[in-house]
Amino acid sequence: MTEGPIDRTDESLIALRRILRATELYSRDLAQAAGLTPAQLRVLQIVDQKGGATPKVLATQMGVSQATVTALVDKLVRRDMVHRRPSQTDRRQTNIEVTATGRETLDRAPDALQQRYVREFEKLADWEQAQLVSSLERVAAMLDAHRIDASPVLTTGDIQGARKAGQGGVPQ
Repeated sequence: MTEGPIDRTDESLIALRRILRATELYSRDLAQAAGLTPAQLRVLQIVDQKGGATPKVLATQMGVSQATVTALVDKLVRRDMVHRRPSQTDRRQTNIEVTATGRETLDRAPDALQQRYVREFEKLADWEQAQLVSSLERVAAMLDAHRIDASPVLTTGDIQGARKAGQGGVPQ
């Protein structure tokens, strides 16, 4: 018995579902191992890599509003993973710094899904990267998602209030 023609519609839906499922599984593993959301982990990583950062720097790098960063940092402060320290050079600014608890959490956190993606994406030839970006942008447009504010944090879930207020953000 021969199979009929390849149903590319189903194949594309299966591929999308696999991507969504991978982000769901990663989020669950991260929550179990480190007790963080992917967005909280990303804040912690950026602050650690930079040796401290202002909320504005975090918001710019993550592509989210400062209000979203404030909510993420508030949760990390409550868990003693970061602390706020007034800037020595500009009293209007506050620096976010990682605590010892935050560093321990980073050490036990699983390899971030987006880090795996970046490693593999950067191995591709330039033309493959351009083709993949173009295809992903087309998929976003097909789903009418090209206007949704998104950061480079692979996660799932609701944007908790930021969407209702018309602001960009990521799950906290």
